[in-house]
Amino acid sequence: MRRPPLRHAGRARQHGEGPVWLFDLDNTLHNASDRVFAALNVAMTAYIEQHLGVDTAEANRLRRLYWARYGATLTGLVRHHGVNAAHFLAQTHALPGMEAHLHGHAHDLAALARLPGRKFLLTNGPGAYAWRVLHAVGLAHAFEGVIALEQMAMFGQLRPKPDRRMFRHVLARLKLEPTRCVLVEDSLMHQKAARSLGLRTVWIQRWTKASVHGPEAHLPLRRRPAYVDQRIHGLGDLRWRALVHAPGRHGGGFP
Repeated sequence: MRRPPLRHAGRARQHGEGPVWLFDLDNTLHNASDRVFAALNVAMTAYIEQHLGVDTAEANRLRRLYWARYGATLTGLVRHHGVNAAHFLAQTHALPGMEAHLHGHAHDLAALARLPGRKFLLTNGPGAYAWRVLHAVGLAHAFEGVIALEQMAMFGQLRPKPDRRMFRHVLARLKLEPTRCVLVEDSLMHQKAARSLGLRTVWIQRWTKASVHGPEAHLPLRRRPAYVDQRIHGLGDLRWRALVHAPGRHGGGFP
């Protein structure tokens, strides 16, 4: 795996202290359900039609199938159809004019600033897209680095969330103990995998209710699965003190 593109902000951090936060991007830090997911689905379906020579119905079926099976449509296209990953990402995530439809919120930036410890973005999207979104919503300086889909390749194969091997490899690469990390996500299947490795998990639901795309669409939101430590509406609801000091799977809170 190539070194994740890390951008340091603020004063030097004490890497041996406090929690480490891993934030998802789409429908976690911004409202992807409004326009972005729909635009991505159209772009991916058109790409599959053109490069696999199938009709729209089959392209939609494959897109949904591979997202549900692998956590990313691209993974299935690479494994089963030999699609070039870099070309697919460049074509489908171009999204001209996307920034005009993205809106940041001062209270989200304030909520992130209140959190102690290191913060990384961990997204199944490509890096260029992730940085475009972060800059558009005013959160680019809130994170120490971005770990995007391109950094989730292992032994020549993409291993996006929820692949446990990828989680282990990323944590080892950054020299992080799983029990000191918190994953903040809108996707339950990603949290389930992370929790099995000892990470704390937070299910954010702010934009999930409106989502009609992806594995989380139409999920009952009032339940909290056993592998979810906290269920919150937005970043301002994150009760980090209770989260980091409560006993975890291995018996203790964070150092």
